[in-house]
Amino acid sequence: MDEITIVGVDLAKSVFQVHAANSDGRAVIRKRLPRTRFLSFMSQIKPCVVAMEACATSHHWARELTALGHNVRLIPPIYVKPFVKRQKNDANDAEAIVEAALRPAMRTVPVKSQEQQALAMLFRTRELLLTQKTQLMNALRAHLAEHGVIVAGGRRSIDPFISVLDDVTNTLPHVVRKVGAIYLDRIAQTAGEIEDLERQIDEQAKVHEMAQRLRTIPGVGPVTAMAVEAFAPAMESFARGRDFSAWLGLVPRQHSSGGKQRLGRTSKMGQRDIRRLLISGAMSIIHWRGRNGGKPGSWLARMLTCKSRMLTAIALANKLARIIWAIMTRKDVYRDPAGAVC
Repeated sequence: MDEITIVGVDLAKSVFQVHAANSDGRAVIRKRLPRTRFLSFMSQIKPCVVAMEACATSHHWARELTALGHNVRLIPPIYVKPFVKRQKNDANDAEAIVEAALRPAMRTVPVKSQEQQALAMLFRTRELLLTQKTQLMNALRAHLAEHGVIVAGGRRSIDPFISVLDDVTNTLPHVVRKVGAIYLDRIAQTAGEIEDLERQIDEQAKVHEMAQRLRTIPGVGPVTAMAVEAFAPAMESFARGRDFSAWLGLVPRQHSSGGKQRLGRTSKMGQRDIRRLLISGAMSIIHWRGRNGGKPGSWLARMLTCKSRMLTAIALANKLARIIWAIMTRKDVYRDPAGAVC
């Protein structure tokens, strides 16, 4: 039998599709395997290149296959799609993964460690609870509005809701007060869980040396610093700060042709968690330091005179991403004595 040099694996919940090929790219094995037999099958194959689409479970299997001696490559699914022949099925997907992995210039995703995935779970759980808290507050506000009681939006505190439900002078029915108390209990419980998660993130930020360096940057707090630790690959994989900014989706979308550059809106083609946090941090800088137009002569002051606040925030987030790359590659701290940025 021909020697296997590359294996493409189409992952699923219970059944995996394996497509093994030789050095010429010709198929040697096409096989469906249950999840329980996958590792035993791969242990019988000599160490080779194993390609998979980057997905939720791919990092776990990549660590397991690396322990067996295989060279694992995780490919973004969007880069695999052009190689699918005709109809879409598991066999064709596995073959397309092999075809994509054979391209010498194909981009891959670094394999995450268990610690990185644990931090990612911490962040994603916090985001989920924040969303649930917002939904509960908006639902309670809407129910009270149906009875003619208006609670101003945009507030994170539940004190206005407590005052309204405890006010005996309004005409709220007893059922509304009783159900509203359930809402308040759930909101308070969710808020406490969010605070606990943020406390864990802050404790992690105090332990990691690089996170302490990143926190010296204006607009970068413990949450953003640990998000970079959790979601970003090694900064050495980026040749320059702009590449890291492009990986986050903070650069303009291009539609250039014939030597003429056409730049559009922000691409948003990248890691959304870090991008969202950097934009929020940039908005906080604009809110506090740009209240009076920013420091005279600074970049922020010049931008605020001719651009909108949101556009300025995105441009500032782009700058922050490049500063993060510089600090992490040089292992330095942020210094801006002249206030050139903000």
